[in-house]
Amino acid sequence: MKSPKLILITGLPGSGKTTFARALSAALDIKHLNSDIIRKNIGRWGNYSPTSKSVVYANLLREAEACLERDESVIVDATFYTKLLRDPYEQLAKQYHVPIVWIELLADEEVIRQRVSYHRPDSEADFDVYLKLKADYEPLDVPHLAIASDHACIGKMVGAAKNYLNLFEIPTFHG
Repeated sequence: MKSPKLILITGLPGSGKTTFARALSAALDIKHLNSDIIRKNIGRWGNYSPTSKSVVYANLLREAEACLERDESVIVDATFYTKLLRDPYEQLAKQYHVPIVWIELLADEEVIRQRVSYHRPDSEADFDVYLKLKADYEPLDVPHLAIASDHACIGKMVGAAKNYLNLFEIPTFHG
């Protein structure tokens, strides 16, 4: 990637966000930030109160900003299930004059039920959490790439994302 980008991976629990974000991060060789890992690192594991969520998202925002300050692209992986959680990242992209790229991961509810029934080291979300966030979910109202993770292989998902990201390249002219 030539110009820095703020890449945001959104989706409900079990949609495959983290698996996809890790693969995309490796393919692009850029930083990957994950809300659950941040939650664990700042001692908020198991605490999902509105205040705790605000603290986690504020930490994510600060870490994303640090990458943009260094003129580096970053992938931020979180549910971003409400506009209130998404808006600060839109402002961050404007502040640093970088493209914001939204990628939404989707999966069939039965697939999600199976995925969240297994122990995942970086997520506590179970099917009840999925149902709660699904009920509170506010659809993205900005251009974005939607990827169904339940039938596509990770390589094709990453390929689709890389093609989409190419739309956000800023051409440079040499005179």
